[in-house]
Amino acid sequence: MAKVNAVLIAILMTCALLLVTSQHRARKVFIELERSQSMARKHEVEWNQLQLEQTQLAKHSRIDAVARRDLKMQPVTPERTLYVNAPAGAPSAAGGGSPSVSPPAATVAHPPVAAVREVR
Repeated sequence: MAKVNAVLIAILMTCALLLVTSQHRARKVFIELERSQSMARKHEVEWNQLQLEQTQLAKHSRIDAVARRDLKMQPVTPERTLYVNAPAGAPSAAGGGSPSVSPPAATVAHPPVAAVREVR
């Protein structure tokens, strides 16, 4: 009988140690899950902020203001527009004809809209 009791006590101690070990692992996994969920919430908030910032930066009014202020761009006026006219009886543009370029009726000399610089 003492032998059976010793075996049962050994089995009981082994089960108790396995239970404690599995509970410890479960707690560690739960803590890691909580950390991951917290990071996911932080990333989601950051993503929403970046989307909002992108929306603000892509507004037409802001793009127009930056183009005028920083890039010194100006809207094209009718006086600065050149019209391309195909000569009478010439093939269409798809046919490879060379159209002539004529300025508008009231020709006024203006500087070019943008300067082209060489990129090295």
